[in-house]
Amino acid sequence: MASEKEKMLSEKAYKASDKDLFEERLHAQKTCFDFNNISPELITERHDLIRRILGSVSSEFYIQPPFQCDYGYNIHLGNHFYSNYNLTILDCAEVRIGDHVMIAPNVSIFTAGHPIDATKRNEEWEYAIPVTIGNNVWIGGNSVVNPGVSIGDNTVIGSGSVVTRDIPSNVIAAGNPCKVIREITKADEDFYFKDRRF
Repeated sequence: MASEKEKMLSEKAYKASDKDLFEERLHAQKTCFDFNNISPELITERHDLIRRILGSVSSEFYIQPPFQCDYGYNIHLGNHFYSNYNLTILDCAEVRIGDHVMIAPNVSIFTAGHPIDATKRNEEWEYAIPVTIGNNVWIGGNSVVNPGVSIGDNTVIGSGSVVTRDIPSNVIAAGNPCKVIREITKADEDFYFKDRRF
């Protein structure tokens, strides 16, 4: 018979109150607590600590505390990853993030969900669906990425967005629910460099 962890990782209904899952979450919480409370100038020590629970991470990344996650081992960060204050990742399923991704303050990434039916919800069932974020993505502040979402390469998610479905590559998307506003074009590059000192 499959364990609750095996069910969780295979997108089946499971119970997070399982003893082994509780212990794994407690370990991640303790590691995040230590990470969040290291003195700000001790960046190397801080990142050495968080590497211990993350599934995979490049040599170049920066996570600005505070940071919270459920397990850690389901989080995979690409090269040159940056997140600002208050990133929360509920990684009951895999969260795969590409290279050169920037995340603004107060962003939440959720893989976990609960039944719509109150009876099943009260029985403590939940489910988890992976999230994928491509390369060169920028997610604006106070945004939420929901279970099962995929965000394509080079895309910008506007502040305050609630991403409930897949967003393609090379677009600006925003809103609640998050929708594509327009494609990113050469004019966007020219606009930011015109009469500016970069």
